[in-house]
Amino acid sequence: MEMSITSDKQNELLSRRELEFTITYNGATPPRKMVQAKLAATMNVGRDQVVLDSMKTKFGITILKGSARVYQNKDDLVKLERAYLMTRGGVAEEVFGAQDAPSEDAAEAL
Repeated sequence: MEMSITSDKQNELLSRRELEFTITYNGATPPRKMVQAKLAATMNVGRDQVVLDSMKTKFGITILKGSARVYQNKDDLVKLERAYLMTRGGVAEEVFGAQDAPSEDAAEAL
């Protein structure tokens, strides 16, 4: 799995970096958690500071294009990010703990 960052914008107002990336892979589409871990390693931050926004593939091509946001700290992520994206990416459990994480029903209601 090869990753390249195609766009990297610093958003000072929201204390985050907004990334667009391309991944070339073999076989099945990589899961969100694997992509999130790869982005965290590439950006030298913890996995709990990365939120994947979108991942898109095209039929017959093993290229994935996506966008993500990398926060400077967990507090900014919790204040700004939507609950369903934190739950989908597994960040909610790391940030809030297993008991305090928003349930999937609560995330769907938003």
